[in-house]
Amino acid sequence: MNPKQYIENHKERFLSELLEWLKIPSVSTESSHTADMKRAAEYLCKQLTSLGLERVSVLPTKGHPVVFAQKIINPSLPTVLIYGHYDVQPTDSSDGRTWTSPPFEPVVRDGKIYARGATDDKGQVYIHVKAIETLLNTTGLTCNVKFLIEGEEEIGSPHLGEFVEQHRNLLQCDVILISDTSILDNDIPSMTVSLRGLSYVEVEVSSANKDLHSGVYGGAVANPINVLCQMIASLHDANRRITIPGFYDNVIQLSEEERKLRQVPFDVEEYKKMLGIPDVWGEKGYTVPELTSIRPTLDVNGIWGGFTGEGSKTVLPSKAFAKISMRLVPNQTCDEITALFTKYFLQIAPPSVRVKVTSRHGGDPYMTNTNSMFFKAAEKAYERTFGKKPLYEGSGGSIPIIPMLKKHLGVDAVLMGFGLDSDDAHSPDEHFGLFNYYIGIQTVVAFYEELPNFF
Repeated sequence: MNPKQYIENHKERFLSELLEWLKIPSVSTESSHTADMKRAAEYLCKQLTSLGLERVSVLPTKGHPVVFAQKIINPSLPTVLIYGHYDVQPTDSSDGRTWTSPPFEPVVRDGKIYARGATDDKGQVYIHVKAIETLLNTTGLTCNVKFLIEGEEEIGSPHLGEFVEQHRNLLQCDVILISDTSILDNDIPSMTVSLRGLSYVEVEVSSANKDLHSGVYGGAVANPINVLCQMIASLHDANRRITIPGFYDNVIQLSEEERKLRQVPFDVEEYKKMLGIPDVWGEKGYTVPELTSIRPTLDVNGIWGGFTGEGSKTVLPSKAFAKISMRLVPNQTCDEITALFTKYFLQIAPPSVRVKVTSRHGGDPYMTNTNSMFFKAAEKAYERTFGKKPLYEGSGGSIPIIPMLKKHLGVDAVLMGFGLDSDDAHSPDEHFGLFNYYIGIQTVVAFYEELPNFF
């Protein structure tokens, strides 16, 4: 039986197994789900064991556990390390949107799987589980494989670096294969060739030693919320460029020819309609796809302070806070940008307030080696299953784990994503298309079939 027929014959089981995994509320950021995290890891462990993989285990970290498994068919052949994560985002929403169906009661509706984690990242991880099953039951593996599936990606992988360092020999490989990105459209295959990095900080502005009556003290004592808003506003100029000195010093400036090569199909009117926005916004002189891939950003992710309850309270707050993320592009580094931000933010503070900047987490940008045999095999695999050569695109998102894995293991990563930007990852009604799930399995199978052609 050929792989495509095997997938077709078992597609309902492939789906039901994924739905069972999606039922487990593996929310890594909430301590109330600690037991669920372990259940999610054990479920995956059970599935990998059923395939006949070796050394299948749930390995502890100082946080949530890691799932490891391998199949070594010949030590002289290349080894592919499949990385992914089983933890998911919380289900609440800051914009008031609600789920059409409960987030951990997965349903298939309009050809899509609706559940938290459907596309980010359980659905895409499970593509690899079923691709390996398909190969083991049909044409066989063409190389060695290892699985490294963690439970803390959604909180910045705080303990994975130490785990990888301690288990470097166990994780030795020739390439890291990751499915945690998207394609442009179901009829426009694409491969992500670059990822932005991230610097995530929390700032605190404080004034008086307690909340004050705004009538008695207002006008004479600095209001931390007012000051914080002014400071944040000053971080961009009229052209929406970031004003932090040195921020752009290491940013790669692409030539006009290079920018043309990166052009992808894009309808700005459809984009505005999809998001319900009156117009786009961003640094002057760049297209939307460029603004979300090759240009760095600075955004406020949350801001709070003072009285926000029902009714009114005329209070002058003693403190105000904001969470700020900066997306970075190749040649910038998290440490460098965090230091530049901290220095500048302290510098622009008026003497009437105290300012504190705390780095929360981050990671460096990444660019794929498009000349490697692994990338070329993946590119050919997309061409086989989609019927056309994939376009190259830069992702606006970050996967900080990739530079860390490269640092510890000394190998590059290939990104084989199958989601869509419209899948509402991190939002209510997150979903993953059945088409994307099944063609993902076919494409990963094709990757292993193509790989020997590039040895």
